[in-house]
Parts: sequence; structure tokens; C-alpha cells
Amino acid sequence: MMTSLVFSLLLLLLLAPAHSWLSLEDWGSGSVAGSIGDFGQCVCNVFLPDTSFPGDRVEHMQTSSTDLAVEIKLQINKVTSVKGQLVVLLSELTNLTARLEILQSGPDKYIKLEFEIIRIELRDFATLVTQLKTSLNISSPAIEELYIEIRNMSLIVDRLESYDRSNLEVIRIEFAKLQKKLEKCQDDREEISNSPIGSCTHGGILRFGRPVISQLNANLNAGFKYGGWGKDSSPLSGSEEMYWYAGSSDLLLSKISLYGDYYKLIMRQALRTNELYEVYKYDYRGSGNNYIVRSNALYYQFNNPFKMAKYNLTSSTVVAEVVPEATNRFSYHYSSNQNLDFAADESGLWVTYATEASNGKLVLGKIDEDLFEVQRVWHTSVFKQSVTNAFMICGVLYATRSVDTQTEEVFYTYDTNTSEENYVSIQFEKFQDLYVYLDYNPADQKLYMYNNGYYVYYNVKFRDA
Repeated sequence: MMTSLVFSLLLLLLLAPAHSWLSLEDWGSGSVAGSIGDFGQCVCNVFLPDTSFPGDRVEHMQTSSTDLAVEIKLQINKVTSVKGQLVVLLSELTNLTARLEILQSGPDKYIKLEFEIIRIELRDFATLVTQLKTSLNISSPAIEELYIEIRNMSLIVDRLESYDRSNLEVIRIEFAKLQKKLEKCQDDREEISNSPIGSCTHGGILRFGRPVISQLNANLNAGFKYGGWGKDSSPLSGSEEMYWYAGSSDLLLSKISLYGDYYKLIMRQALRTNELYEVYKYDYRGSGNNYIVRSNALYYQFNNPFKMAKYNLTSSTVVAEVVPEATNRFSYHYSSNQNLDFAADESGLWVTYATEASNGKLVLGKIDEDLFEVQRVWHTSVFKQSVTNAFMICGVLYATRSVDTQTEEVFYTYDTNTSEENYVSIQFEKFQDLYVYLDYNPADQKLYMYNNGYYVYYNVKFRDA
């Protein structure tokens, strides 16, 4: 009872206006009269100078208390939500930790990861076969055989996963055979020209096959939308099957990776990677995307100063030369900084650019590979900024433009053999709305495209001579 009385007194004192608080003198020296209530409780009468009840303060306290309760509830909900996210992240981290432990425990443990990659590639093959069957719109024994082989390969992967590393080579051999059969099927569909590799005994491009989409780039990141890929257009002995790839999230070329063959490219197993930049030592970086590899050298646009560059992929040395009158003011339609476009064909090495004197129209230069200088020039009538890209075949320049989000068109040709130009219409599917790299390779008669981070190529059908 006494505790309840004291609490009541304190509450009244706190809620009373400041001017109504009593000092010791206000109580006087006499005792306070008290009595016993009906139920035996102690009852005291206290007289305050100000008898008005502070209702406004009580109401404010109640409102503040309610607001505080709501805020606390919101914070509790946030904590609960964060806790849920942490549980998910912890699960992912645990999974990642387990995978890293597998990789760190020994070289044989890499097998588990490689088997999983092979499963992914088999699913990609199944998708390609489905696309092939749909495009042909017929039932083909060769296609049905591919379906059976893919299914059998999946069974082999499941059966051999628990065996030693040597069995992985069995899968790799079968995998390579399957890839060859798939490519042959695609080649048969596209009716590849009988014109021999390196020969120009044909009447130019008749049409392109459907885009063959290999996979996302080696960085496994769609953000690496700038770059290029392909094969050496004039490979040295022993490197005929080698592929190269360079990708970036911006227009700066900083490194290039080489792969022993197509399988290594798809499996992201680089033979080596050449860095074009090292802090305080050298800066060989390039810009743009229109570079090529020819005779074990990377030809590209030097970043600073504006020149053409030749980088030896074995010695990691570079030479750079000015392209006479070339300007960096006119780029291709799809991407900026595409000022020097290198191309290779059956007759050698080329560079396409624009000059101030040409008012932005395409200029084509033939490069002497030994002296590394432009030895002859041709002037075209097509404005460079209206062109999406260009490539060379047998001394003929082919320029492209966009038709719509899914269709590209070769619309202009310039024959350096006759100095004649023509407007044509050879359409092909571009897979996505835009691309930054397009180059023909005379070593395999394929057109290579780098499209929003994906490896894409086309088979080329030539006209009869």
C-alpha cells in the first residue's frame, strides 16, 4: 500500500505544472492528516496550490508512447527480414566454402567441377540440336542420332563421375566427336561452298547461315559486352586450332587470352593470357573492338597516342605506327571509338578508317605486314557513321547496317580489284539487337561476331563463279 501511495505522489508531482511544485516550507511543520479506508488502506490528503489536472501532457505522453511502439515494431520487422537474408547468404557461403574446400583438397578433386561443366555443355548441345531440328522442319536420322548420343553422353557422365581422372579423358574424346558431328550437321544445313579455303574462285557472298551461338564469354558475365573472339587468320604451324578472346566491360582493351582449341575455349581453359598493361612498367592498352589476330600478332587501335599497333603474342613486344590522315572523330554506328577497324582476308591485312578530308566517308588501306605500314588506299562513298561494321573477303569490302532489332544487312560493297562499288541486300540474323565485333576469317571461311558478351559465328555461302 505504501508503494502505491508513493508512486501516486510522484506521478502527480511530475505531471503538475512547474509553478505548482511545493517547497518544504509550503508543507509547514505540522503532520499531514490521514485515515484508514474501508478496506484497511492508508488514506492521506495532500493539498496542492494548483488543483488543475494536466490532461494535455497525459495525451501527449500517450501519443508519443503509441508512435514509439509502432517504430519499435517496424525495426523488429526489419531485423526479421535481415535475419532471413542472412540465412540465405549463409547457406550460399556454406556451399561456396564447401566447393573451395573440394578444390583445395587436391588436384583430383577438380574432376567434380569439370563433370558439372560437361553437363552444362551437354544441355547446350541439346538446345542447339533442337534449334537445328526446328529450322529444318523435317525428321533427320542424323539429328535423331545426335539426340541419342547426347543422352548416352549424359549417362556416361553420371557413371564415370566417381572414377579416377583418366576416365575424364574418355568423356573429352567423346565430347569432341559429338562437337564435330554437330558442326557437320550445321555445315550440311548451311550448304557450305565448295570453294577451297584460301581461294577466291567464287562470285562473292550469296548468303549467311543462321547464327551459331557458342556460349557466354569466358568471364561468364554479360557485362563484358565489349570485345571480340575468333581464330588466327593466318596461323603458325601447330596453332591452326587455336582460338583467342578479349573482353571488357568498357572500350579499353587490356588483355587477350589464347585457347588451344575450341573445347578449351568453351571450357574456359586458357593456354595463356597476355596483359597489355602493368603499373609503372608499360601501357600497351588499346581501345575499341575491331582487332584481329594474324600470324601470332594482335593488330589493334593503340589507346594513347592514336595509332595502329602490332603486338607479338609470344615476345609481348609492340610496335605502333600512325595511319596517315586517319581521324578518331568518326566511329561505327553501334559503338564509339571504333576508329581503326582491322580485317584480314585471303589477300592480306587491311585497315578501315575515316579522314577529315573524306568528310567521314570510309577509307580502306592495305597494310604491308612486314613493314607494318599502309601501302595503298581506296576511298569509298559510304559515310562511316551510317555503317554498323565492315569486313573483307577476297579484296572486297562488305559494310553492314541495322534493319531491325533482329536483322542485319550487308548493304554496300567495294571491290578493290576493280574499284567498283555496289549497293546490295544480304540479310542475316544478328541474335540480339546489337554487336560490337564482326570479322571474316579466311582460314575457315566463317564470320565471327561478338554480340553482347556472346560468342557467335556464321557459315558463309558463296555464289558460283
